[in-house]
Amino acid sequence: MAKTKAKKETPLMKQYNTIKAKYPDAMLLFRVGDFYETFGEDAVKCARVLNITLTKRGAGSETETALAGFPHHSLNTYLPKLVKAGMRVAICDQLEDPKMTKTIVKRGVTELVTPGVSFNDEVLQSNTNNFLAAVHFGKKQLGVSFLDVSTGEFFTAQGSAEYIDKLLQNFHPSEVLIQKQHRVKFTEVFGTNFHSFYLDDWVFQSDFANESLENHFKVNSLKGFGIDTLTEGIISAGAVLYYLSETQHNKIEHITCIQRIQEDKYVWMDRFTIRNLELYASTEANAVTLLKVIDQTISPMGGRLLRRWLALPLKNIDEIKTRQEVVKYLMDTPDFFETVSYQIKQISDIERLVSKVATSKIQPRDVVNLKNSLNAIIPIKEAAEKSSNTSLKTIGQQLHDCAEIRNTIKSTLFEEAPVNINKGNSIASGVSQELDDLRAISTSGKDYLDAMLTRETERTGITSLKIAFNNVFGYYIEVRNSHKDKVPEEWIRKQTLVNAERYITEELKEYETKILGAEEKISKLEHELYAKLIHYLSGHIQKMQLNAQLIAQVDCLTSFAKTATENSYVRPLLDESTDLEIKNGRHPVIEKQLPIGEEYIANDVVLNRTSQQIIMITGPNMSGKSAILRQTALIVLLAQMGSYVPAQNAKIGVVDKIFTRVGASDNISMGESTFMVEMNETASILNNVSERSLILLDEIGRGTSTYDGISIAWAIAEYLHEHPTKAKTLFATHYHELNDMTNTFERVKNFNVSVKELKDTVIFLRKLVAGGSEHSFGIHVAKLAGMPTQVIHRANKMLKQLEKNHTNEDVKEKLKTASQEDDLQLSFFKLDDPLLEDIKEEILTTNIDTLTPIEALMKLNEIKRMLTKK
Repeated sequence: MAKTKAKKETPLMKQYNTIKAKYPDAMLLFRVGDFYETFGEDAVKCARVLNITLTKRGAGSETETALAGFPHHSLNTYLPKLVKAGMRVAICDQLEDPKMTKTIVKRGVTELVTPGVSFNDEVLQSNTNNFLAAVHFGKKQLGVSFLDVSTGEFFTAQGSAEYIDKLLQNFHPSEVLIQKQHRVKFTEVFGTNFHSFYLDDWVFQSDFANESLENHFKVNSLKGFGIDTLTEGIISAGAVLYYLSETQHNKIEHITCIQRIQEDKYVWMDRFTIRNLELYASTEANAVTLLKVIDQTISPMGGRLLRRWLALPLKNIDEIKTRQEVVKYLMDTPDFFETVSYQIKQISDIERLVSKVATSKIQPRDVVNLKNSLNAIIPIKEAAEKSSNTSLKTIGQQLHDCAEIRNTIKSTLFEEAPVNINKGNSIASGVSQELDDLRAISTSGKDYLDAMLTRETERTGITSLKIAFNNVFGYYIEVRNSHKDKVPEEWIRKQTLVNAERYITEELKEYETKILGAEEKISKLEHELYAKLIHYLSGHIQKMQLNAQLIAQVDCLTSFAKTATENSYVRPLLDESTDLEIKNGRHPVIEKQLPIGEEYIANDVVLNRTSQQIIMITGPNMSGKSAILRQTALIVLLAQMGSYVPAQNAKIGVVDKIFTRVGASDNISMGESTFMVEMNETASILNNVSERSLILLDEIGRGTSTYDGISIAWAIAEYLHEHPTKAKTLFATHYHELNDMTNTFERVKNFNVSVKELKDTVIFLRKLVAGGSEHSFGIHVAKLAGMPTQVIHRANKMLKQLEKNHTNEDVKEKLKTASQEDDLQLSFFKLDDPLLEDIKEEILTTNIDTLTPIEALMKLNEIKRMLTKK
């Protein structure tokens, strides 16, 4: 430690170390002249992430330190890379003009950019929110808040760990704030997939949070926002506001309200369902998601809102029908649809532009874009007010015409205003007489110099006379050596070149002072007038935000109409019943990916709580069982978003929860086996089921031995049948033994995905038909996958041998017996034949994932020997 103190510090490094000490967790970009520099550990990280050169400052001296930097004008190129790598970046700028000080330039952090707090267009994605979240662990419940500082949207909620987990999956925050003492707890409950930042425990206090929110919104109570009872939610929201002040974001007038996410207002989907249905993300690299198929929004605001509608489908029938009516009107009124679509294309991201106004980060060209966007809203407002649809009429009336704002911007800024205020020529003519006069002096300069050049050429007779300017001694007259004897005495020589000499005159010096003074004054005056404009706009933030929100709604509904028209979707009928009837339903994503000319095989699904509560779907792998399950959920989801659906017709009793257990969603990285994950997910379903739930179970029990699997699958189906909620369930399975359940349980019905058997192959017809299926066609699938003929041949022989030795009849018999026992406890069956027990052991202990084809043949040979020994 003593050695560190003894180490010499230059004044610059002393200043750097003082500022860095205040931001130990952030990468400090330290402005030195025209560069942003990083030092020490920061430099090592910076060089690695940005792939730039790592050098040394003061190499070989006592003050040697690692150094990496980049030009200040490249900040927008490099900053996003650092933030996307999960870093917090403190931007330290020069706070004074180096020319104005004789000592070291004053510097300070002007902004702290973190994954969840950024206004930088390069960091943000236009169609996706960039949420900062805070999670608070209360005694009984958890609180969560989400803020997108780039749009001003602020949400809060509280509930169980499962509910908060679902919201974290839905909102997908870029950064999560957590109380230091709950660091481990957060990871245990929510995993390690989030960029986390830990705040001191005192920040998560009820009084502090209430005071922070009331002061920010300038209210005496939070009742007006409907969040006054959400104690834990308020605490998390307070932590978010505290973090903004800590990251130097104090201009946040665009955060004008906070909304409660009401748990009972939206369809419940747990994180497994969101992932399994691939709504807006997929584990596969190039997979097409539902969002990608239905998102035909034009504006960034609409794109972000559609994502939220998908995450939070409605349960209120009136709200759903209101959206449906607008979609119908848009489809039936092409003129209105065309007007709206055309005008939305002219609209920029108003929400983010307004946020930049509030934080004074907006540039002149953006302000002109804001004005043009507000102009583009007027035809939409006029058309909506005239429409016969009540909702659209209301939207038309709510849209502000913002006439004063538009006129003020138009009269203040040039239409061709530059990207940056420092480039000059932003403020329009006629705004300031003084500015116009100064510009006249500045622009008349060239004429003045031309006149002077002509006059002096005539007077001296020097034909090659030239007037130019440089930064060293300003304006000068250049004379070639061949004419230097003609130079007047009053000219003062300033520089001698090889072929010429440069002179200055009193007249040139006076003129230079006048011109340079004018340019400096012009710049200062433009900055003042621009700041005044931004201050004016800051007073009208809410009007512009409301317009952005209403345009986003219209954009989403227009997207629904376009998708429905292009893909032959129909309007579903929603009612208060618990029935589900889909005629010729299609999978919205798969049908878009079919080869040209191939038609999607549509299917009917009927589910109710009286006669057909559980549909048991059997059929071979690859036949389309999973697609039928998923498409049923997606049709319900789309319907409850207010969208039309891919079907011939659909009647849907409002669903309140959608549960899925589809496909192998291994959580092995967390140290859990496939089977354990499967059981966790299924347990979550059985513990939260309701009478309006829709449950989709795919291949339950396949992660364990056959008889364990059959027993568990049977028990789960039986539990759902006997449960008082009688929840509607689609159950896809390859255990054909489960077909026998229909004999014992009246509301279990068998269906199968039909196949056509030819001599050596099968054709998957992908049509759902009544009745169970007795074959799995697994070996046919292996053949289609290109398995060597030798392996296929051997597998067929073994299958016949196994079927001869042990039929399904005794399994069915035992299942029937077990299901009739009073305690409903199912035993795990044992194989009667010791040889088959050995074969079972041999197969189960084989790691198929790492098996080569040669090893597979050897293993089959081994099993063959076991059979021939007998």
